[in-house]
Amino acid sequence: LGFGPEVFTAHRSNFAGLPQVLVANGLIGADVILADLGVSSMQLDDPGRGFSTKFEGPLDMRMNPQRGQPASALLARIRPEALAQLLEANADEPAAARLSVVLAGRNFASTLELVRSIRATISTQRKEDSDLTVRRVFQALRIAVNEEFSALETFLRNLPAGLNPGGRVAILTFHSGEDRRVKQAFAAGWREGVYAEI
Repeated sequence: LGFGPEVFTAHRSNFAGLPQVLVANGLIGADVILADLGVSSMQLDDPGRGFSTKFEGPLDMRMNPQRGQPASALLARIRPEALAQLLEANADEPAAARLSVVLAGRNFASTLELVRSIRATISTQRKEDSDLTVRRVFQALRIAVNEEFSALETFLRNLPAGLNPGGRVAILTFHSGEDRRVKQAFAAGWREGVYAEI
């Protein structure tokens, strides 16, 4: 069945595009805004997109393959200090300093080549811990490649103006980096009288 255009309209954008989407629909604000910060499992499960830690694929990770640079290019040009900061800021990775020395400035041909290099660097970790480290490194790179935190921060700045008086907002976060930014924005808005608890 689905919904017709009178009920549902899709716009290709990220969260930073909220003001433009509202204007395109002739809206000053919205009564309800729900932001789901999760990523699409259809993209993650496609080895050709470069997100998978389990299947061979190009080390890409771009949500929009026509924009920006792939993760392989980021790793090839980044310096160890910058990579360590990226791994800490985007994924709270405890082994960031050790990993950055090995991974920065290298050309990785595939996702699994990167996985093998990560595992070799932290070979003393238990399997469960090394699995978490691999996922955190991939998360950190994906966030950087897609400028996800920049889009989220722009969305959070634009959010009050995008809500009608008395409007409601809910944001689903999936890791500490997102959660921190959302909570800080809501706390600041509450202190400034922009938001109220319900």
